[in-house]
Amino acid sequence: MGEHMCPPEDMRPDARAGTEPDRTTTNPRAVDARQAPAAGAAEPYGSNRGQDAKATVVAGAAAADPFVYNARGHGLTGDGITNDQPALQALVDELGAAYARDGQPRTIYCPAGVYSIRDEGTVWRSGVSLIGAGAAATRFALSNPGNETSPTPLAFFTALQHGAGRENHIADCTFAHFEIDGSGVIVPSYDVLAKGLGLQYVLRGRFHDLYIHDTPATGFGCDFLQDTFVDNLLIVHCGRLENGEWMGGAGIGIGVGGWGAVERCTVTACTTYRNGTNGIFFELQKQDWTPPRGIRVIGCHSEANRFGISDWGTDGLVVAGCTLIGNHQAGYDVSSLGTTSVAGRGGILTGCIIEENIWDGVGIGNTPGPYTVSGNRISRNGRFGYWQHNLAGGDQEPAADIIIDGNEFWDNAVCGIYIDSALSDPVVAGNRVRNNGRRMEPGCSGGGATVSYTERTLIDTAAEWAPDGHRGKWITAGGQQAIVMGNTPNELTFAPRRPGALTAWSEGTPPPGASYRLPDSPAARAGITLAAATHRPTIHDNLICDSQPHQTQTHGLRITQTGTCQSGRVHDNDLEGNAVAATHFDTAPSGGCWYHNLGLDKCPGEQS
Repeated sequence: MGEHMCPPEDMRPDARAGTEPDRTTTNPRAVDARQAPAAGAAEPYGSNRGQDAKATVVAGAAAADPFVYNARGHGLTGDGITNDQPALQALVDELGAAYARDGQPRTIYCPAGVYSIRDEGTVWRSGVSLIGAGAAATRFALSNPGNETSPTPLAFFTALQHGAGRENHIADCTFAHFEIDGSGVIVPSYDVLAKGLGLQYVLRGRFHDLYIHDTPATGFGCDFLQDTFVDNLLIVHCGRLENGEWMGGAGIGIGVGGWGAVERCTVTACTTYRNGTNGIFFELQKQDWTPPRGIRVIGCHSEANRFGISDWGTDGLVVAGCTLIGNHQAGYDVSSLGTTSVAGRGGILTGCIIEENIWDGVGIGNTPGPYTVSGNRISRNGRFGYWQHNLAGGDQEPAADIIIDGNEFWDNAVCGIYIDSALSDPVVAGNRVRNNGRRMEPGCSGGGATVSYTERTLIDTAAEWAPDGHRGKWITAGGQQAIVMGNTPNELTFAPRRPGALTAWSEGTPPPGASYRLPDSPAARAGITLAAATHRPTIHDNLICDSQPHQTQTHGLRITQTGTCQSGRVHDNDLEGNAVAATHFDTAPSGGCWYHNLGLDKCPGEQS
């Protein structure tokens, strides 16, 4: 995650392996729980005492369980005033020691209340779970008024601070049904440990029904998760001190590679909103480690982050049924931006809604391949629906076996698919690429009495712009710049200046009448553009057209001066109905086999 020191790699058997639990433990707190249920018993999660028979049954069962500990009976107050961190640490240490002796996990139950965690994070132990009464009921309020250098996570256990590793891992812990409020942590600069949860080397972990918000760094920043499930997390406005340089500060950030070639981790039904970098990302933590398989992201929602979901070093990441909207750079990103500059490979992105991202819908680069993008709706993005690219510092070799299949690309600002780095043996098949090129308004300027501004808009009553004709442009106004998300005939709407910000302006809203200037639009805005060397592509059965009354997609297929199409198999595409022509080739295709392309009569290399 760009935030961690790498741990030792030697192996030791699981702490529970070969151990027969001692069911006759004499743990004094367990004895208290049996003998004094009124003081030490867990209350039913999310319910009020005595409200119904079911709650009474649950409370009675918990009271009889010697391995469930009510925090209120063990030093924590939940009054929002007392610092509950020392009592929590003491209880975690005691229960962790008991688990080490007998292999029996324990649970700390925190009834409804505000638990103040001040000036120190809690070092976690194996076999200790933390359960609340619900995110709206049990809140852990993090703050550091007595130690401004302390990042104060709720729970952490790391390689650098605590020697975490395969031989020294956290096992059999559940964190569920509570809220972490990080707004009270004020540190002088970005600190990678200023998280909500920051655990490394977790085995059989369960993270469920958590609301984490306003942490200076990543909200859920846990690495090397084996046989672990992360589900129903709501992560909002975390990474609030990320300045675009750390590549941390995410909603959910998971470092990978520490357990070897397979890390069995599933992330489901999580929502990440307005976080500093990614909504969700996975990052290889050592350059020479094997990118792991076994990671899945299913049914998640990522909105208004810098990136929605990013794959920075896994192998075979499966992302399915997710909604990735309104993110500042891309809805889905595969690139070398991670701390080891290793991009993902072998992944599958399928069945997702990828829409209204301020730059691109999907950006893939620095990968050796393969990668599959299939069955998604990729629409209304501020530049390209799909952008193949390589960033400096990562792998620059041609990506092999990229598959773009069965997607809907429509209403993107420039091109539906833009190939900007070399590909070998790609397949582009069965896509509907239509009505793109919406950024078609010419450059213009204005100012004076007809112009006014708000934190996120500009209104020029004298303008007559085509709807969304400026989408994705950078505007210069009053000496500042902002990026256009969309427009009506006389109003521009701008993106926030960074994730979580409420304004588009870095130096305050421009005054009424301040002059502005918008740049010109690109003349060519094709459905598919090849702007890099493309070797042996298979492009077939695509519908590439513009059905709007006022067409904006200029061409079906374009090859630029920097692009090539070598030995391609291009057939059975419908290229009719674009604004200018079916194709535009600055560089003629060479070799291959072209046939049955509707709208294309005499392409070089075409065979009858």
